[in-house]
Amino acid sequence: MESKKVLFISQEITPYLEETELSRIGRYLPQGIMERGKEIRTFMPKYGCINERRNQLHEVIRLSGMNLIIDDTDHPLIIKVASIQAARMQVYFIDNDDYFHRKHVVCDSNGKEFEDNDERALFFARGVIETVKKLKWAPNIIHCHGWMSALVPVYLRSVYSDDPLFNNYRVIFSIYNNDFKTPFRSTFADKLRFDGIDGDNLKLIKNPDFVNISKLAIRYSDGIIIGSETINEELAQYVTTINKPVLPFKDESQYIDAYNEFYDQILL
Repeated sequence: MESKKVLFISQEITPYLEETELSRIGRYLPQGIMERGKEIRTFMPKYGCINERRNQLHEVIRLSGMNLIIDDTDHPLIIKVASIQAARMQVYFIDNDDYFHRKHVVCDSNGKEFEDNDERALFFARGVIETVKKLKWAPNIIHCHGWMSALVPVYLRSVYSDDPLFNNYRVIFSIYNNDFKTPFRSTFADKLRFDGIDGDNLKLIKNPDFVNISKLAIRYSDGIIIGSETINEELAQYVTTINKPVLPFKDESQYIDAYNEFYDQILL
């Protein structure tokens, strides 16, 4: 029997970024799932604070070179790759000079969140999907971690809904205690509309704050995982009202097996 394919799309992965709950899961979950017999691919943004020489990143020329149009402006998509030797695991990085060359992750040295985090999330989501298409690698499970990945389910279910590569998959969104504080810009819904996303769900993001962006991701996903012991209270309440599989929080001693079983259940 052919092994199932799992695509991990993570906001943070250690050792490329400092250790957090999110970055540890980004690092150890793909390895654990691979060790349980599934095929994996892993993606994260190439933030400017990631040391390319120390981490031995290199550009994948055959995957780079595409332009993504965001808000009527062309942005070149650059793909880099590195290996975590201990895990025999590759990580693909989504890079672009406009969005990911600054030396911080989502906020500046004073803690002020970047105004263009909305477009960075858009670029990251579309960059991952386009790269997976170029790889001709059809995932069975697409697991999104952190709000930077929240637009992946939205794009897959709308813009890419007729793409033959994405015809037999389930998308899972993990909710973490990693809220952003400054809502996305008021033009955010227009940027989604520009890409052909429309309908009632865009009404949800008239106020594009962390809760509403997460709700949008949940609406477009097939299953939800509670990734942190405590999450935003409004989202915790919202999750109880949806008619979708929800996996409660699991600690570090048991989450890999629990997630693996959840993947199998959701594919039935």
